[in-house]
Amino acid sequence: MADINKVDTTYDFSEDYYKGLDPDKDNKILRNWHKILWEKKLPGKDIVFTLVKKKYGFVHSSNLGEYYLTSDSIVPTYSRQKNSITNIINQFPKEEIDDFFRIASRIGAYILFPGNRIGMAQTINGARGFRVKIADRFDLTLECIRLCYSGDIDPKTNPLGEVIYRYNNFFALFNNFKGYCEYFLLQDLTIDNFSKVNFFLPFNGFNTKACPSSVDEYRVYKEKSIEFVNNRNSRIKYYLEKN
Repeated sequence: MADINKVDTTYDFSEDYYKGLDPDKDNKILRNWHKILWEKKLPGKDIVFTLVKKKYGFVHSSNLGEYYLTSDSIVPTYSRQKNSITNIINQFPKEEIDDFFRIASRIGAYILFPGNRIGMAQTINGARGFRVKIADRFDLTLECIRLCYSGDIDPKTNPLGEVIYRYNNFFALFNNFKGYCEYFLLQDLTIDNFSKVNFFLPFNGFNTKACPSSVDEYRVYKEKSIEFVNNRNSRIKYYLEKN
């Protein structure tokens, strides 16, 4: 069992899934590690973004407003349920897919998103999975966030634009896309001084299929996803050493 008060970037939460649990909701270690990592000063502000634990997430309340945040896994392997690419995944050795799943269950593959529903509308977490042009991919989600920071919330060019804009007050806390990425240690998913997203697969607007459509594409997606998690875990370790 991992130390609840010491972030371990090698520890994975995959056993929770196999037991029918959702670590985003049920794992106290994961929730405590989120608090350790993301309770810090906001960019350009002399105020700590405090995170008070609630049953399934966190609440921040200050003169900046009140925000309810929940954990979200951001590196889907598409291997836990039967879906449109199951036949592609089945062409890989089981051990290889299991290794991918374990890496995608480490702390570098989790983030916090606003978790409160506004009216009857979907949260960002929910919409990511239901939008076929996103298919739960975080690189595509991050592109939608980048577009929102640049002012593009048109659903024709930004499939999550209207959803993200509902939580505009949250994203405004980080001033800009660079501030958001640096706060959540997402630098390795950006290129050209935060002007572009470093996609897991070739990207041609949102006209490209979100899910990998061949064995070769899934292999590239898997390798790029693993690289991202490993790099973010390294950033997490460095951040903790300096703080």
